[in-house]
Amino acid sequence: MYPFFVLYLMVMIGFMCNGQHEVPCDVFPKDQYIEVGSSAEVVCQTTCIRGKVSWTLNNLPVNESLSQTINSSHTVLTLRNFIHPSATLQCHSAATHQILGGTTIRTYSKPGKISCIMQENPYGGGVPDLVTCSWEHQMISPLKINYTLVYEYSPTVAKAELCVSQETHCTAKNTVMQWTNAIFTVRAKTTAWEATSDRYEVDPYRLLKLNQPTVKVTAFPDYLFVEWSKESYNQRCHCEVKYSKVVSDGAPEVVLRKTLDNNNCPGNAPIENVESCTNYKVVVRCALDKAPWSDWSQEEIVLTKLNNRHVKLRLWRKIAEPEESEMRKVHAMWNEVPSTCQDTLIYTIKKNLYKGDVTGVNYTDILYGNSTCDLAVSHDSHRINLQAFKNGTLLAEDSVYVPATGESLPEVTDIQASTLEGVIVVSWKAPVQPVSGYMIDWTHNGYKYYWKESAYTNITLSGLLDKKEYNITVTPLFKDKTGHGTQALHICSRVGDPGNVTIITVNPNDKSAFVSWNTKSQEECSGVVINYTVFYGTQTETMLNVTVDGTRQDTNLKDLNPDTQYSVYIEATSPTGTSKSSERLFKTKRFDPRLLLALILCGSIIIILVLSLGLFCAIQWRKFREKPVPNPGLSSVALWSSPSHQKGETSIKPLNNPSESLFDRIYTEETQKTTTSPIATSCTVHTAKVQTEEYTDPATVLLPEEQNEKSVKQHLNSPGESKPLLSSENSNFSPYRSQSSVESPTLMANKLCKRVPVNQLENTAPVTIYVTLDMLEQGQNR
Repeated sequence: MYPFFVLYLMVMIGFMCNGQHEVPCDVFPKDQYIEVGSSAEVVCQTTCIRGKVSWTLNNLPVNESLSQTINSSHTVLTLRNFIHPSATLQCHSAATHQILGGTTIRTYSKPGKISCIMQENPYGGGVPDLVTCSWEHQMISPLKINYTLVYEYSPTVAKAELCVSQETHCTAKNTVMQWTNAIFTVRAKTTAWEATSDRYEVDPYRLLKLNQPTVKVTAFPDYLFVEWSKESYNQRCHCEVKYSKVVSDGAPEVVLRKTLDNNNCPGNAPIENVESCTNYKVVVRCALDKAPWSDWSQEEIVLTKLNNRHVKLRLWRKIAEPEESEMRKVHAMWNEVPSTCQDTLIYTIKKNLYKGDVTGVNYTDILYGNSTCDLAVSHDSHRINLQAFKNGTLLAEDSVYVPATGESLPEVTDIQASTLEGVIVVSWKAPVQPVSGYMIDWTHNGYKYYWKESAYTNITLSGLLDKKEYNITVTPLFKDKTGHGTQALHICSRVGDPGNVTIITVNPNDKSAFVSWNTKSQEECSGVVINYTVFYGTQTETMLNVTVDGTRQDTNLKDLNPDTQYSVYIEATSPTGTSKSSERLFKTKRFDPRLLLALILCGSIIIILVLSLGLFCAIQWRKFREKPVPNPGLSSVALWSSPSHQKGETSIKPLNNPSESLFDRIYTEETQKTTTSPIATSCTVHTAKVQTEEYTDPATVLLPEEQNEKSVKQHLNSPGESKPLLSSENSNFSPYRSQSSVESPTLMANKLCKRVPVNQLENTAPVTIYVTLDMLEQGQNR
């Protein structure tokens, strides 16, 4: 209650100083800081109202039991165990809920969980060189906080400020610390508040971090011997040795640790069970009991020596297909000693007939690389023996059986291989005969072989090259023989993505486009394409897609817009991934090119037809012009008597129109001569009394109607023509008559006479027109 009375006294003094002036309502003190978990008291001055007041904390009502009325003008609110980082407190009139005033209360905390490390002096002397402490302070403050690390030997000794920081850690140079108990505190201070942490008292040896040790590693045939040196503090000390193989192929390193408890930090330890001729890296760290570990020492890399116990030969062979010659090629191979070994091994290999007779030559080779040898053996069964020597001492030996050609031996069946996450799992069925094991060999190029022995009917092959095809052979083993091998060919270590997709052609039309592509794999084990997805679209529209089966490599894109630019690319999908082609642009045509092609084709056909028709007409016209058709105005006509008429017989041919006279069609010269007779005056002609020789050519005789029409036309068109007769002296017998351009008056008179029908038509031979083809020549000669 003491702070409350002080506060009350201050309020009353202020009220008295103001005299009779009215004091407004308000809440005080303003913006106070309190330590988290402590209590806070706030006074609400209520001189401006009458009645009770109420409180809200962050707009939530406060229990009335926490509020106490001092007098009619002051009410005190007590908040115990206040843990809010920041809160707004308001005083309200209980009657009108009017806000009379408010304040903000913030909390602060003191630093805690101090931890320190003392760094050993690198130059020795037994005194820590550096002191580093860290602490926690869960404080969000708008004010800047300064931290001070304070050290003291004991509560009765003066304190020493080691360092000042605005972070929650601090490092100081040790100038005052001793090996007695150490007491640390952290003081946090701002312009508004100050807080000091609890005391952190600790044994300095529990804080001492030793310097990294110095390490030396020695290689022996069977182990590595590690030694390290460290200054002693007469304290219990333990060290840790970490070693691992140096790898360069990306395989994870194996880390082994060995903790040694000693009375003093200097020590040594052997590392056993290391591989022969292998590089190892070794590091060591040490610490006092319950103290932090030192940093790891610098890495020491050492090459192990060849351990004679590790030389274990495992001989195997691959028999090539027999050739036409009497010899077979056998590729012998055995476990390879690492090339990093500095020791020299001599291998002796022999081939013997299985009966025991030595038929081959001893082979000696010094190993610097792969452990292989090619032998030539006959078609009989053999046994190959291998021995390894070091400095003249036999280290190991092994042998393998080579069956004879065509020898009946068991073999495994139903071999199956599958790929799973970079490894190949192989399984098979055992033969009927009991076996001692199985030899599995595999290769990806036919030259480098790997082999492994198993007692089970399945095996997992690991450490394979990525995305390579392997040929795997499983051979059963017996007590002193080997069976025939069964192969699983072209098994991929891992199936990759499908091959690269390349767009070959894009043939656009107006509303469609034909797209074709191909897939070319750059790897042996590319994924089988399940389907292709063709994505296409314009720059302003969402991409569309068409999916086709993996066996197709072309498609037709439909429903495109004419005269529009599109982009297209193809995505191939396999069970293991996808591959995507590069994007290609194309533009559709304005019109359908097939329509233009049809128009061109139709136009070509029409042009050809027109040209053909014109050529035909031209040829016909030329033939017509060149045909020897006589000019009727230049021809001669005469009557030709038939053979029967010459004998005194009369041949009568009926006319097409008996009512017409022959004079309606033809006027011969003989007729013209008789026009001067008395018969002409009466315009009556008796053609039956005219006797002439007649000759009829079916190819040149005009029909009676044609003869009549042609005769009439000649008289109408040539009124002044006269046709004198040809001289009979020119030919002994000629039916042709000469024609001139002047017509005789008698003929004109005949044209005006009335034609009289013939009375004796039956006794008169028909008049025949005879046209010769040489009339053009006559016209030219004349």
